[in-house]
Amino acid sequence: MTNVHQDEDRSIAQLEEEGDIAADYIEELLDICDLDGDIDIDARNGRAYVSVNAGEGANLNVLSKPETVSALQELTRLAVQTKTGVFSRLILDIGGSRDARRDELAALVSRAIERIEGGAAEAALPPMSSYERKLVHDLVSERGFHSESEGEGADRHTVITRGA
Repeated sequence: MTNVHQDEDRSIAQLEEEGDIAADYIEELLDICDLDGDIDIDARNGRAYVSVNAGEGANLNVLSKPETVSALQELTRLAVQTKTGVFSRLILDIGGSRDARRDELAALVSRAIERIEGGAAEAALPPMSSYERKLVHDLVSERGFHSESEGEGADRHTVITRGA
Protein backbone atom coordinates (compact mmCIF):
# COMPACT_ATOMS: atom_id res chain seq x y z
CA MET A 1 0.00 0.00 0.00
CA THR A 2 1.81 3.14 -1.16
CA ASN A 3 -1.39 5.12 -1.45
CA VAL A 4 -1.25 8.56 0.21
CA HIS A 5 -4.62 7.82 1.81
CA GLN A 6 -3.62 4.39 3.10
CA ASP A 7 -5.04 5.26 6.54
CA GLU A 8 -8.52 5.07 5.02
CA ASP A 9 -7.84 1.45 4.09
CA ARG A 10 -6.54 0.43 7.51
CA SER A 11 -8.49 -2.30 9.24
CA ILE A 12 -9.73 -1.98 12.80
CA ALA A 13 -7.25 -4.72 13.76
CA GLN A 14 -4.34 -2.73 12.27
CA LEU A 15 -5.48 0.42 14.07
CA GLU A 16 -5.83 -1.47 17.34
CA GLU A 17 -2.30 -2.82 16.86
CA GLU A 18 -1.08 0.77 16.40
CA GLY A 19 -2.96 1.75 19.55
CA ASP A 20 -1.39 -1.11 21.54
CA ILE A 21 2.13 -0.21 20.39
CA ALA A 22 1.49 3.46 21.17
CA ALA A 23 0.05 2.62 24.60
CA ASP A 24 3.15 0.57 25.45
CA TYR A 25 5.38 3.46 24.36
CA ILE A 26 3.41 6.02 26.38
CA GLU A 27 3.28 3.70 29.40
CA GLU A 28 7.09 3.48 29.37
CA LEU A 29 7.29 7.27 29.15
CA LEU A 30 4.94 7.68 32.11
CA ASP A 31 7.05 5.21 34.11
CA ILE A 32 10.26 7.10 33.29
CA CYS A 33 8.60 10.39 34.34
CA ASP A 34 7.10 8.76 37.43
CA LEU A 35 3.59 9.84 36.36
CA ASP A 36 0.34 7.96 36.83
CA GLY A 37 -2.13 7.66 33.99
CA ASP A 38 -4.84 5.45 32.59
CA ILE A 39 -4.51 4.73 28.88
CA ASP A 40 -7.53 4.20 26.63
CA ILE A 41 -7.29 3.02 23.03
CA ASP A 42 -9.92 3.58 20.37
CA ALA A 43 -10.05 3.14 16.59
CA ARG A 44 -12.32 5.42 14.54
CA ASN A 45 -12.30 7.46 11.35
CA GLY A 46 -9.32 5.49 10.02
CA ARG A 47 -7.09 6.46 12.97
CA ALA A 48 -5.99 5.04 16.28
CA TYR A 49 -6.79 7.30 19.24
CA VAL A 50 -4.78 6.98 22.43
CA SER A 51 -5.95 8.92 25.50
CA VAL A 52 -4.07 9.30 28.76
CA ASN A 53 -6.06 10.43 31.78
CA ALA A 54 -5.40 10.54 35.49
CA GLY A 55 -7.28 11.18 38.66
CA GLU A 56 -7.23 14.29 40.81
CA GLY A 57 -3.79 15.17 42.12
CA ALA A 58 -1.87 13.32 39.40
CA ASN A 59 0.78 15.48 37.79
CA LEU A 60 -0.25 14.69 34.21
CA ASN A 61 -0.68 18.38 33.39
CA VAL A 62 3.11 18.64 32.88
CA LEU A 63 2.56 16.65 29.65
CA SER A 64 -0.80 18.10 28.56
CA LYS A 65 0.40 21.42 27.10
CA PRO A 66 -0.44 21.56 23.35
CA GLU A 67 3.19 21.79 22.18
CA THR A 68 4.17 18.87 24.42
CA VAL A 69 1.26 16.70 23.28
CA SER A 70 2.10 17.46 19.65
CA ALA A 71 5.76 16.50 20.14
CA LEU A 72 4.84 13.33 22.05
CA GLN A 73 2.34 12.43 19.33
CA GLU A 74 5.08 12.66 16.69
CA LEU A 75 7.45 10.54 18.80
CA THR A 76 4.69 7.99 19.39
CA ARG A 77 3.90 7.87 15.67
CA LEU A 78 7.60 7.17 14.98
CA ALA A 79 7.62 4.38 17.58
CA VAL A 80 4.58 2.82 15.92
CA GLN A 81 6.09 3.19 12.45
CA THR A 82 9.33 1.57 13.64
CA LYS A 83 7.39 -1.52 14.81
CA THR A 84 4.87 -1.75 11.94
CA GLY A 85 6.82 -0.34 9.01
CA VAL A 86 3.79 1.80 8.14
CA PHE A 87 3.26 5.54 8.71
CA SER A 88 0.83 6.11 11.56
CA ARG A 89 -1.70 8.94 11.83
CA LEU A 90 -2.65 8.15 15.41
CA ILE A 91 -4.02 10.88 17.62
CA LEU A 92 -2.69 11.30 21.15
CA ASP A 93 -4.65 13.04 23.88
CA ILE A 94 -3.18 13.72 27.29
CA GLY A 95 -5.39 14.92 30.11
CA GLY A 96 -8.13 16.23 27.80
CA SER A 97 -5.73 18.33 25.74
CA ARG A 98 -7.60 17.61 22.49
CA ASP A 99 -10.93 18.78 23.92
CA ALA A 100 -9.23 21.90 25.26
CA ARG A 101 -7.67 22.59 21.84
CA ARG A 102 -11.03 22.02 20.12
CA ASP A 103 -12.55 24.63 22.46
CA GLU A 104 -9.72 27.06 21.58
CA LEU A 105 -10.30 26.45 17.87
CA ALA A 106 -14.06 26.98 18.30
CA ALA A 107 -13.36 30.36 19.92
CA LEU A 108 -10.95 31.24 17.09
CA VAL A 109 -13.60 30.31 14.51
CA SER A 110 -16.23 32.38 16.35
CA ARG A 111 -13.99 35.47 16.33
CA ALA A 112 -13.25 34.96 12.62
CA ILE A 113 -16.96 34.63 11.80
CA GLU A 114 -17.68 37.80 13.81
CA ARG A 115 -15.16 39.65 11.59
CA ILE A 116 -16.92 38.34 8.47
CA GLU A 117 -20.34 39.25 9.85
CA GLY A 118 -18.87 42.69 10.58
CA GLY A 119 -18.06 43.19 6.89
CA ALA A 120 -14.76 41.42 6.23
CA ALA A 121 -14.71 39.39 2.99
CA GLU A 122 -12.68 36.63 4.60
CA ALA A 123 -10.81 35.70 7.76
CA ALA A 124 -7.53 33.81 7.73
CA LEU A 125 -6.56 31.71 10.72
CA PRO A 126 -2.96 31.01 11.79
CA PRO A 127 -1.10 27.96 10.44
CA MET A 128 -2.02 24.69 12.13
CA SER A 129 -1.76 20.92 11.71
CA SER A 130 -3.93 18.98 9.27
CA TYR A 131 -5.87 17.52 12.21
CA GLU A 132 -6.61 20.99 13.57
CA ARG A 133 -7.55 22.29 10.11
CA LYS A 134 -10.00 19.37 9.79
CA LEU A 135 -11.57 20.36 13.13
CA VAL A 136 -11.79 23.98 11.93
CA HIS A 137 -13.42 22.95 8.62
CA ASP A 138 -16.03 20.98 10.59
CA LEU A 139 -16.67 23.88 13.01
CA VAL A 140 -16.98 26.38 10.14
CA SER A 141 -19.36 24.12 8.21
CA GLU A 142 -21.56 23.69 11.31
CA ARG A 143 -21.89 27.48 11.42
CA GLY A 144 -22.95 27.66 7.74
CA PHE A 145 -19.76 29.26 6.46
CA HIS A 146 -17.15 28.04 3.97
CA SER A 147 -13.46 27.30 4.58
CA GLU A 148 -10.46 26.26 2.53
CA SER A 149 -6.88 25.43 3.38
CA GLU A 150 -4.23 27.57 1.73
CA GLY A 151 -0.45 27.68 1.77
CA GLU A 152 2.18 25.00 1.90
CA GLY A 153 3.92 23.04 4.64
CA ALA A 154 4.24 24.80 7.98
CA ASP A 155 2.42 27.86 6.56
CA ARG A 156 -0.75 25.91 5.65
CA HIS A 157 -3.74 27.67 7.18
CA THR A 158 -7.51 28.00 6.88
CA VAL A 159 -9.37 30.87 5.26
CA ILE A 160 -13.05 31.33 6.16
CA THR A 161 -15.62 33.03 3.89
CA ARG A 162 -19.40 33.27 3.72
CA GLY A 163 -21.21 30.09 2.65
CA ALA A 164 -20.99 29.41 -1.08
